[in-house]
Amino acid sequence: MQSNNPVFRRSEAFSGSGAHGNQSYGNSGYGSDPSQWGVGNPGDPQGTAYAPAPQAPSAPMTIDSVVQKTAITLGVVVVTAFATWVMLPEINESTADSAIGTVGAVATFGALGAFVLSMVNAFKKVVSPGLVLAFAALEGVALGAISMIFNVAYPGVVQGAVIGTFAAFGGTLAAYKVLNIQVGDKFRKFVVAAVFGMIGLSLMELVLGLFGAQIGLFGVSGLGMITAVAGLVLGVFMLIMDFDFVEQGIRYGAPERESWTAAFAMTVSLVWIYTNLLRILAYFSQD
Repeated sequence: MQSNNPVFRRSEAFSGSGAHGNQSYGNSGYGSDPSQWGVGNPGDPQGTAYAPAPQAPSAPMTIDSVVQKTAITLGVVVVTAFATWVMLPEINESTADSAIGTVGAVATFGALGAFVLSMVNAFKKVVSPGLVLAFAALEGVALGAISMIFNVAYPGVVQGAVIGTFAAFGGTLAAYKVLNIQVGDKFRKFVVAAVFGMIGLSLMELVLGLFGAQIGLFGVSGLGMITAVAGLVLGVFMLIMDFDFVEQGIRYGAPERESWTAAFAMTVSLVWIYTNLLRILAYFSQD
């Protein structure tokens, strides 16, 4: 079954055809890659001169491999976020202006870098563990700076958002398994369209901000709460799609390297949930 999610669609491992990314032409046994064809030796029996070269079988993706890669990716996010928080200048009354400017610049650098790599990872045909980890590192830089700003303005919301994110992950996974949630094509199309719509709104707000004309779509305000709640619900839907595609990948015998794709997708979903929870908790923490 083909996916509308760009993270998974570019890989045949998550469709019913070509689970291991190889196809044959008719019954000839020729591999799809000419570089893998053997040239044979003089005197070989007819039909064996161009037999495909032997290949080592690829290990299949498993739940364990997905958990391991996801733990590594999230670990990079957490470590870089903590390191960024520690290394940034402290924000207090005497250093507020300069410190906030520095922290904001770091957050912008990390967020833009993570966004670019997320697009590369989403549309790259073959998953690259190095790019996934680079994305995680830049995402950690952005989250460390953003969390620091929120912690100064709204003490306690960071801890609440972290706990809420893991609770959302556990609750969504439990609901997916216990309720046997089925993901259909209409659901996939809606979620993917909503994700790109939210990204488009974010970019529009960023451009407006450069001219001092932000409308508060992603701030801590009444209008911002609408997008925050919508974003939180969308993040849960994204997790449901992640669980579904992992299940399909294992069912169709996807190669083990696709565990990095699953790790990348779930990291994006969890970061999405965390940032929206930050804004929601900050809104209710206001005096």
